[in-house]
Amino acid sequence: MSQTYTANEIINAIAVASRTLADRKEEVNRLNVFPVPDGDTGTNMSLTIQSVVDNLAALPIGSTGKDDIRRAITTGALMGARGNSGVITSQILRGFCEGIEDAETFDVEALDEAFAHAQTTAFQAVRKPVEGTILTVLKDSATAAKQARKKKMDLEEALVYIVGEAYASVQRTPDLLPTLADNGVVDAGGFGLAILMDSFATALIGREAPLGDELAASRTAAPKVEIEQINDWEGSAYRYCNEFLVDSETLDAQEALEFLATMGDCELCVGATPKFKVHVHSNTPDKVLAYFLERGQISEVFIHNMQLQSAERSAKIASEQVEQPRKELGFVAVAAGEGNAKILESLGVDVVVSGGQTMNPSTRDLLDAVDRTNADAVIILPNNSNIIMAANSCADVSTVPCAVVPTKSVPQAFAAMFVVDGDCSIEQNVEAMAEAAAEVKTGEVTQAIRDSHDAHGNPIANGDTIGIADGSIEAVGKSTEEVTLALLETMDAADADTLTILAGEGYPQESFDDLVASIEDKFDDLEIDAHRGEQPLYPILFSLE
Repeated sequence: MSQTYTANEIINAIAVASRTLADRKEEVNRLNVFPVPDGDTGTNMSLTIQSVVDNLAALPIGSTGKDDIRRAITTGALMGARGNSGVITSQILRGFCEGIEDAETFDVEALDEAFAHAQTTAFQAVRKPVEGTILTVLKDSATAAKQARKKKMDLEEALVYIVGEAYASVQRTPDLLPTLADNGVVDAGGFGLAILMDSFATALIGREAPLGDELAASRTAAPKVEIEQINDWEGSAYRYCNEFLVDSETLDAQEALEFLATMGDCELCVGATPKFKVHVHSNTPDKVLAYFLERGQISEVFIHNMQLQSAERSAKIASEQVEQPRKELGFVAVAAGEGNAKILESLGVDVVVSGGQTMNPSTRDLLDAVDRTNADAVIILPNNSNIIMAANSCADVSTVPCAVVPTKSVPQAFAAMFVVDGDCSIEQNVEAMAEAAAEVKTGEVTQAIRDSHDAHGNPIANGDTIGIADGSIEAVGKSTEEVTLALLETMDAADADTLTILAGEGYPQESFDDLVASIEDKFDDLEIDAHRGEQPLYPILFSLE
């Protein structure tokens, strides 16, 4: 049975693969238990594929041919590649596209040619290929493609077979690379490649479930506590990871590789005239850059201090591995923004679930968080009216005794956590926390996304800045500062004792400082506690008590 797919179906499958890897990048990142100076594998591969998707999305709708699509894929991958894993992924995609350049249809024969060419291209990009890595998984997948062709499988059968062999290859990587075996993990890049292949094939042939045994690979891949950090980066010969783009009509890639080998290790120079991607670990980034500046123009320059990055990773993993004693009472809170999460954690919240107005966590998400608290009983702070129902559902079905304090904002959660008493029962704490939260008046400043009216019938235009007091639109204006001051006045800030104010994601610190100064001038008796909450969509979030 012969099966062909349209260009749109293939592009859609690439987009699905990108989204899947983005969703699972932390799962892949977690495999980097040894120092990874180039950053996290899952993140780098995800950024590479996302750049491909962005390039494809920029193509004119309905007016592109196969050559345009292949060019968009290879250019997007090269321009978006970060770190070794990203660069190798870009070369796999380049080889794949070049391998099917002459194919009339996307069938098993074309698939075999594509994998064979991808293997050749990726191996050429790496000066010293290592077994037990993403290259091994690629090689085994290419072998599977050749076998599928010999066995005269149809395309769907072949894709299922290749994906299965990719996961099997991932499982074998610890047998080939002692570092992986010593730490009880599989290769991160290989696992990321298997996820990409799986999600692409699943989307292309219309399956709902993954094709391969990804769960088995994941279970093998990511022990959470048993992993021992390898502290062997200290003393390495090279400190800096250098990566950048080169635009040159005269650059000799092989000559450049030979030069890079004299500068350090992990050297790569990939691409074709006039666009190249360079990567090397070196102690002399100035000499590396000078060489390529003599031969063309450079851009997108990233230089990372690998030893500092390694030390930070070591500290992070060490903190994760300290097994905390079981608590009598734990706390789960929902919040958006790194700053808000840090404040909640400093107040005693054990697990912060990322979520808020536009991303409501599910009951399952909250149940998982409850399980991670390592407590005999748990109090949940939903911090949004749209999440209270899921929190109550979680409390109903959880095997751990749970209760919900129905907070509707993060500032309410701050107040609630201040009154927690470790000597009281869960029931007593819930009562006290609910009372403290109820005393808090919350203000939010954001931008209107459609024409509307405020609480008093006054018109609101799309794009206006609006101020919301405990769910009611009470102020409308053109600037964040104007609306914040108006909202504070409406909420009787002059009669309050304390203002807790949080700056949102993207709100400039200078503007925030000026706003706080204006509030101090207008409400001179108000005690102000200002922080960066980094919540999305709301440049200002505050509470009055």
